[in-house]
Amino acid sequence: MNTINESKQKSLGIHLLIIACLSAGLGLVACQQEGPAEKAGQKIDKATANAEQKIEQSEKELESAKAAVVDKSESAGEYIDDSVITMKVKAAIVNDSLLKASQIEVTTVNGVVKLNGRVDSEQSIGRAMEIANSQKDVKAVQTELVVNAARSDK
Repeated sequence: MNTINESKQKSLGIHLLIIACLSAGLGLVACQQEGPAEKAGQKIDKATANAEQKIEQSEKELESAKAAVVDKSESAGEYIDDSVITMKVKAAIVNDSLLKASQIEVTTVNGVVKLNGRVDSEQSIGRAMEIANSQKDVKAVQTELVVNAARSDK
């Protein structure tokens, strides 16, 4: 009977060893598989990284748009300022007793006033330049004014 008990014990031991090995193997396989929680976590990580990239790209596009708006508004502001300067110079010339009979065209670009036309004397050219220079926001004055030739009536 001893042999039968020993045989049963060996058989039982082998069965227990096989069950233990299978349990360990199944446990390892189960650990290697990703569960729903891990997959969801990975999807959240990918979505977060994607959202961060889109936010960075949007911020760059926003900065670019902002710079374009600032540039446009500055050039519009310069255009308005130039128009105001031109208007003030023309008004000052018309109100000046020495120049009111002159034909002077005034244009302004980026704060630079350009005077063009005909005047009666060199003194009138100097006075027109002085008036233009005295206006607010004028950066420089260019002149193409010409003195009318004296007419001699025979």
